[in-house]
Amino acid sequence: MVHYSQPRVNASFAALADATRRGVLEQLGRADASISELAEKFHMTLTGMKKHVGVLEQAGLVTTEKVGRVRTCKLGRRRLEEEAAWIERYRQLWAARFDALDAVVEELKRKDKADGRGKRS
Repeated sequence: MVHYSQPRVNASFAALADATRRGVLEQLGRADASISELAEKFHMTLTGMKKHVGVLEQAGLVTTEKVGRVRTCKLGRRRLEEEAAWIERYRQLWAARFDALDAVVEELKRKDKADGRGKRS
């Protein structure tokens, strides 16, 4: 297994790998919410939601603030530029591979047509 020395990127992708955590980010994109509100919205225990929020917080994607007995969550200030750059590098790699495959397919079609195989009776 290959290990990369980008702990921030790794933490982000690990946090984003879970559908509930992605949902929490979407929800917090609309409005700040308490952990209790998030737990209710996602039909899970308070303890379970605290764990999800903790992972998001460690990745810098969410911040929490405790006022009295209520812990309020909001989107973190951290942007996902490094992660977007990583994804873009692989998008470009795959786009180039598909472009090369398209060229091979077009060449085969051209050869079939030139050989008369392109016509079906």
